[in-house]
Amino acid sequence: MIRSLFHWKSLLILIATAIVCGTIVYSRYVAGQISIEERKNVEAWVEAERTILNSSDSVSINLASKISSENKHIPIIETNEQDIPTGNFIHIDSASIKEDSNYLRKKLAEFRRYNKDPIVLVLKDSPYTAIRYYYGESQLQREVKWYPIVQLIVVALFVSIAFFALQTRYRSGQNQLWASMAKETAHQLGTPLSSLEGWLEILKEKKGNEDIVPEITKDLNRLMLISDRFGKIGSTPQCSLHKPVEQITAVVNYMKKRSGGQVRFMVDTGNLENLNAFLSPTLFDWVFENLFRNALDAMEGSGEIHIRFRQVNNLLQIQVQDTGKGIPRHLHQKVFKAGFTTKKRGWGIGLSLSKRIMEQYHKGSLQITWSEPGKGTTFTVSIPLPSQPDAGNTGA
Repeated sequence: MIRSLFHWKSLLILIATAIVCGTIVYSRYVAGQISIEERKNVEAWVEAERTILNSSDSVSINLASKISSENKHIPIIETNEQDIPTGNFIHIDSASIKEDSNYLRKKLAEFRRYNKDPIVLVLKDSPYTAIRYYYGESQLQREVKWYPIVQLIVVALFVSIAFFALQTRYRSGQNQLWASMAKETAHQLGTPLSSLEGWLEILKEKKGNEDIVPEITKDLNRLMLISDRFGKIGSTPQCSLHKPVEQITAVVNYMKKRSGGQVRFMVDTGNLENLNAFLSPTLFDWVFENLFRNALDAMEGSGEIHIRFRQVNNLLQIQVQDTGKGIPRHLHQKVFKAGFTTKKRGWGIGLSLSKRIMEQYHKGSLQITWSEPGKGTTFTVSIPLPSQPDAGNTGA
């Protein structure tokens, strides 16, 4: 239970959330402190301007001038008591003011939203005459406000990279596990198969076994094919040009004999009988055996299986449609995960293994393209075709 709560994905999200929340809180605190300091600086600047206007002491004027010149970042607009700009301002783009006569008023409205309480310099009490100073955000203040967003982007990038790295590592571990299990299965099958071959030769030499020897031979060849398939998992198979229509037709003929008379197989080749593709026949046939078995299980012994071949640009698409129970939409991705099954028997690795065979060994894909509960399911296998114009007509 504890491990599931602190799964690595949840932990990364929790850390990222804590970093972002902490950054936002701290940034708001810093922004508040900067805002207080900036107001003090503007008040000092206004007081310096008052001194320059009213004082006759050269020392005071020099000191005030120095204080006034130290404001190099905070933009300020001067207005009269009616909040009409006087035309005096600092750290505002003069070129923009020349191009747009309302630019200064727009900036004033922006400053008033930022700081509603201007700093007022009263010149006369009667009649009341005053100068108001509105100031806006400095560059530092804007950078502090943008910092959490930048931090959020950095953290999101970090989490994405971490997810990708961990997912890649997880998939690599899964692939190694698949390969190890498959090779070990092939190795374990090797010894009894060799022994069975020896016993079969003995049976052939004895009279009276003429009826059973051919059937045992078929079963033995089937076991050897299964062992060969498992042996190829995890290694790079030698793909060569073969006719997909021919390969799948052979699988259909094999499955027909084992499906009973209440299941109809219908093949629409789309006139692509002579089309070639790079295949590993042993693994490619295995994919369609798995699809046909799933279809037979879904139809519970009666129904129709339609196999359609279509060429779409440089892809050959092969659809396998059954009239079975169908698969709910929320399970479309789960059915390809190892161990997932809706059947009472089986390990739930057929579709997962088939998808890996198509993607890793044939550079193609396997997906559910249609399914409706109570009506059936369509699986679509896509494989790339040779790029050479004449490759598709080359003999196998």
